Amino acid sequence: MNYRFQNLLGAPYKGGNALVVNNSLLISPVGNRVSITDLIKSETVTLPSQSSTNLRRIAASPDGLFLLAIDENNRCQFINLPRRAVLHRITFKHPVADAKFSPNGKFIAVAAGKLLQIWRSPGFRKEFFPFELIRTFTDCNDGITSLDWSPDSDYLLAGSKDLTARLFCLKKSTKYSKPFLFLGHRDVVVGVFFGTDKKTNKVCKVYTVSRDGAIFTWVCSEMDGDFGEPESPGTPEQGQGNNEEGGSDKRVKKRKNFDGKDGALDLEDRFQLHKLKWELIKKDFFMQDKAKTAACDYHRGLDMVVVGFSNGVFGLYQMPDFVCIQSMSKSSRKITTAVFNDLGNWVTIGCARLGQLLVWEWKSETSILKQQGHYYDVNCVAYSPDSQLLATGADDNKIKVWTVSSGFCFVTFPEHTNAVTALHFLPRNCLLSASLDGTVRAWDLFRYRNFKTFTTPTSKQFVSLASDQSGEVICAGTLDSFEIFVWSMKTGRLLDVLSGHEGPVHGLVFSPTNATLASSSWDKTVRLWDVFEGKGAVETFPHTHDVLTVVYRPDGKQLACSTLDGHIHFWDPIEGLLMYTIEGRRDIAGGRLMTDRRSAANSTSGKCFTTLCYSADGSYILAGGNSKYICMYDVADQVLLRRFQITHNLSLDGVLDVLNSKNMTESGPLNLIDDDNSDTEEGVDKQVTNKLGYDLPGSLPNHGRPIIRTKCLRIAPTGRSWAAATTEGVLIYSMDESFIFDPTDLDVDVTPEVIDAALKENQSSRALILSLRLNEDSLIKKCIFGVSPVDIPAVASSVPFKYIQRLVEALAYLLENCQHLEFILEWCQELCKIHGYSIQQNSRKLYPALKSLEKAHTRLNQDLADTCNSNLYRLQYLCSASPAK
Repeated sequence: MNYRFQNLLGAPYKGGNALVVNNSLLISPVGNRVSITDLIKSETVTLPSQSSTNLRRIAASPDGLFLLAIDENNRCQFINLPRRAVLHRITFKHPVADAKFSPNGKFIAVAAGKLLQIWRSPGFRKEFFPFELIRTFTDCNDGITSLDWSPDSDYLLAGSKDLTARLFCLKKSTKYSKPFLFLGHRDVVVGVFFGTDKKTNKVCKVYTVSRDGAIFTWVCSEMDGDFGEPESPGTPEQGQGNNEEGGSDKRVKKRKNFDGKDGALDLEDRFQLHKLKWELIKKDFFMQDKAKTAACDYHRGLDMVVVGFSNGVFGLYQMPDFVCIQSMSKSSRKITTAVFNDLGNWVTIGCARLGQLLVWEWKSETSILKQQGHYYDVNCVAYSPDSQLLATGADDNKIKVWTVSSGFCFVTFPEHTNAVTALHFLPRNCLLSASLDGTVRAWDLFRYRNFKTFTTPTSKQFVSLASDQSGEVICAGTLDSFEIFVWSMKTGRLLDVLSGHEGPVHGLVFSPTNATLASSSWDKTVRLWDVFEGKGAVETFPHTHDVLTVVYRPDGKQLACSTLDGHIHFWDPIEGLLMYTIEGRRDIAGGRLMTDRRSAANSTSGKCFTTLCYSADGSYILAGGNSKYICMYDVADQVLLRRFQITHNLSLDGVLDVLNSKNMTESGPLNLIDDDNSDTEEGVDKQVTNKLGYDLPGSLPNHGRPIIRTKCLRIAPTGRSWAAATTEGVLIYSMDESFIFDPTDLDVDVTPEVIDAALKENQSSRALILSLRLNEDSLIKKCIFGVSPVDIPAVASSVPFKYIQRLVEALAYLLENCQHLEFILEWCQELCKIHGYSIQQNSRKLYPALKSLEKAHTRLNQDLADTCNSNLYRLQYLCSASPAK
């Protein structure tokens, strides 16, 4: 099965900077991947490329074509955003604090430790070594924290940990000279920005922001006579007031206006910014109670600064008058990113501790986007019967329902008071959930409310959930009392309590064909129950090890269960016989924990499957557990078809198979030793939050470092995709490849130029088939519109059946987004007439595309019906209101 990674749901924002390109695309790091959110269409997609560790910094080119993604190991990926493909890779030798493309897109500035490096930006050209280091500045005494380019890409500002900011000149005609120093701050400079004149777009001022909440405004005054090296200004005395003018210099002509309108600089070779005298004219302070400035951004067009603080407050300030336009708090946690969009009407605020990104429209004071993934591990997932929705439950006590096609969460249910352990969809757009808080809740997905709650006489902890095919009987297994409780969906009454297991009931499933309930327990048994007759356990299947989960094949003629020894047993539930066994211990083996004393090949811990899921036709089965692998087995032949590695993120424990012995010390693994004894806010934050709670007795031995594992697997009812609840989030794998460039039957003659030539020669049938082979969205739509209405039947009959799915998907999109309704409907009618029998025979394969077409047709029908009814009533009113002759 050719499943490919499609999306990542439920993963929280874990840190790093966010970007907004093309005014509506929000790009943010999610672990070691990059997530792109379309704020207009409300769609989220995660790029398939992975970094070696969690991403630290991202930067986008001005045209939005390229993305630079740098991880914690200083490994960089150069990504083509439209194609979602990695073009180049490079590794920097020092930790990267900031990276930015120049406004003209030709250069990349990288703050690597104490070095400021200027690289030539790679493009679409083929080169042996695409990254070319042009220049390196070594003038910084300490690490660089922030960068900013001038509009003409000739100058660069750099803020540093040595409490200064520097202005560098990058002109080719200029020999190297020392940068100009901006002095006066008493804390680390976290933000530096060029200010420009609104009329001429020339640089007229510089803003520097420090971590202690100070923002300095610098203006440049032309020097008399020689343009040689100026004397660096002395450190001005930093007062406590809001506004204070800097010291005077007799050789400097003071500016009359400090708003930047007069005296804009002419950036010519003879007039170099770094050789002029910059004067501190204003010092302002953000009045936040002992809060540090954590993130900031500047919008040149609006001359406005957004600042996020360590206490969760963010504010917008109009410069240079330092007027607070808006200040508010969305949480008490530290803000880790704050950025404007291109127009400046939206502000993106990120909080890594909450795993949340907020897009705020400051003019209307409304939130455009508030997407927050599950902060703790996702325990369970469930597909809706039509495969359009996906529900997730996690240790953060929340249930989220996602639209699979868009990747957006449209409702969150926070009513549970403990971890959510199981989810199940009912046929009538209803969702069931079980939790460790002792309740089973039913949720209405029309009104978004909890309309029924099932409880027990005494408090229990539920870990499994099942419902019969009609949805009238609800069953839940417990962790503590080893019982199965049965309720009526209509009345909510407790009907029966099934006893017999001697261990936690972690697996519970109804037969698809009858009322038999199968349960698995840690008491090494699988039991079959006749729930409606109330006869108790009908049959028991004994095992030699604890049974972790149980599933039915869709036809109800086979039962699969996994045991603690890494085996998958297949039973005939009718005859009660063991059919065959798959030994999967070696297949799932892989990954060594930091605390393991044995190698991954010799370790026996965790080599078992904790979740199973049959395919829609029952031909193969997916299995996952406490490992970085998900295995796909052929049921008939009991062979391993494919093994999916769910992540390559080295920030998680259990990804590496072989550990580096250099990192092992007498006190244990080097990565688990906390040597951060700094008194800074970041150091205290790390010590108190990340380490203190995990040093308690019985806590995790690796100090809270997440361990990679798969907790739940579910295949969509259509069989076209499947979801895995992992440590990274919910991974979606799909066979639908429309989201990537994946041509079929491609050869040297299939090119966009050949397709355009065929259209010009009125060879519409050939052009359409070539575009379907190239699998390019824009070309397929262009060829569809290139067919005249009278030629639609002939062209539709010439399309091979293997391209029908791709053509139907394109027609569904056009039907929903274009104005030529009759033309598209005629295409759909002719396709159904000519290929109707083939479509019917392959309905399962074409189901997602046909469902999208039906959805677009239904919505269009409703819109037209409303419009026609409105026009009809209006015409009737006009006819009745017209005066009689």
